[in-house]
Amino acid sequence: MTAAHELPPNLSYTRDHEWIAVAPGADLPEDAVRIGLSAIAAESLGEIVFVDLPEAGTTLVAGEACGEVESTKSVSDLISPAGGTVVELNPALADDPALVGKDPYGEGWLFTAVVTDLGDVLSADDYLTFTQGT
Repeated sequence: MTAAHELPPNLSYTRDHEWIAVAPGADLPEDAVRIGLSAIAAESLGEIVFVDLPEAGTTLVAGEACGEVESTKSVSDLISPAGGTVVELNPALADDPALVGKDPYGEGWLFTAVVTDLGDVLSADDYLTFTQGT
């Protein structure tokens, strides 16, 4: 698992522990971007056994629930880091939802979306500071 202090700096993070593949301060890309759950959240949840993701075509609203992650410890809402439209779900998660915890920034991504607006996102450094304070 990625150590908490090794957060990819090219991603933006939310206080709800999701990440989006938009660099902090960058313009919104025209193409779909990946969205996932941070390693810090995945580690906190324990073994992830099921993910309930929004269907392709679903309209996302930044800051609103768009799915769930179920672990051996609990069920947690996924909160969208951006507004936009879901394009693709990670097909590997249907057979192996534990990928979310094993490789949260690689093979464990959740879905892609064309983004129209970003919610309240943080840089990797700011997210790390936030998580250490809670």
